[in-house]
Amino acid sequence: MHEFKYIGKNLYCEKIRVEELAKRFGTPLYVYSYQTLIGHFIKLRNAFRLIDPLICYSVKANSNLAILKALVDHGAGLDIVSGGELFRAIAAGCPAKKIVYASVGKTDKEIEGAISERILLFNVESLSELENINRIAARRKCVVNVAIRINPDVEPKTHKYITTGKITNKFGIDFKSALQIFRVRNALENVKISGLHIHIGSQITESEPYVSAITKMAVFIDKLRTKGITPEYLNIGGGLGIVYDNESAQTAERFAAKVLPILKKTKLKVIMEPGRFIVGNAGILVTKVLYIKTTPKKKFVIVDAGMNDLIRPALYDAYHKIVPLRISTKAQENVDVVGPICESGDFFAKERKLTKVKEGDYLAIMSAGAYGFSMSSNYNSRLKLEEVMVVKDQEFVIRKRDSHEDLIRSEAIPPFLI
Repeated sequence: MHEFKYIGKNLYCEKIRVEELAKRFGTPLYVYSYQTLIGHFIKLRNAFRLIDPLICYSVKANSNLAILKALVDHGAGLDIVSGGELFRAIAAGCPAKKIVYASVGKTDKEIEGAISERILLFNVESLSELENINRIAARRKCVVNVAIRINPDVEPKTHKYITTGKITNKFGIDFKSALQIFRVRNALENVKISGLHIHIGSQITESEPYVSAITKMAVFIDKLRTKGITPEYLNIGGGLGIVYDNESAQTAERFAAKVLPILKKTKLKVIMEPGRFIVGNAGILVTKVLYIKTTPKKKFVIVDAGMNDLIRPALYDAYHKIVPLRISTKAQENVDVVGPICESGDFFAKERKLTKVKEGDYLAIMSAGAYGFSMSSNYNSRLKLEEVMVVKDQEFVIRKRDSHEDLIRSEAIPPFLI
């Protein structure tokens, strides 16, 4: 469900015609619906209200300060994976005790920064990392709360690049090794193992992998209790899928119905880390048709957005629905929708049946709120896009478009070349 709908022949974001935004702010352009963003957060919170979890939005999905602030204002915590994301979280006003920190490769500087802010938990990915956090905490004469990230070895049924819960992935610690860590935990005087963490992947549309992983965790928690060990938190990660095409993605309510019975039995405080589920369908990428090119074997719709603006189709062969901002005909044709980047991988759709368009028309690439702008780049020295948030009948620029000066702001020509 989202607030991008046709009224008559025009696509609207909430109460504003998207074509007006395209003409006012230029293209390519990211447009976000505030009501969709908050609506999905509230749906998830309501679905799990019986256990009142701490819902830590995954900053990596979309890290714009306005997105973060809107969610924090509604009670969300934040799930971060870098020092830069910690900086954003604090800048957005997130209470430190609602911040959890993942990542397999936290640097000393990043760990020190997070300790200084007194975040809730580090999600620890290895024994080496745990020992390093202990060393840094000892140097700072404090005790740091951590959660051990378990790799439950389940098949999440998603793209291989975004699976994180298989034993062949780089993430987490196997159950046997985790148990050994708990056995020697008293030797690490400056860390307190306060929780357990899992994260099995992204864009997961079925509940079975979660049920399998959480069931394994419940068994492990019971095993810990027999040894006198009772963690405080169970972080079940994120990864809930959304509808990009014709997926039968689970609703928050259906997901909760499957996993709540297991979670309640653990009697631990639950943390969740949704990202895509909250922001994915809250954003679109608006682009303008530059040229129509016909070859003996293909018809190309060449647009002004490129893979540097939305890399998911090039990276994962991901599907995004593409629709015109204004419907002028019912005729459809098979086309490739491609960008201006000097790569054959610069495409948004291949052999797609699309409403017939002409040069100068505008298109919306749907469900682009997650891993769109946050994965964008300046490749080909292209300018990063403007981002606009719509709240009912008002629009707000939440990121200005790059200038050419921004491209070289951090660069320098050494004196010998001058």
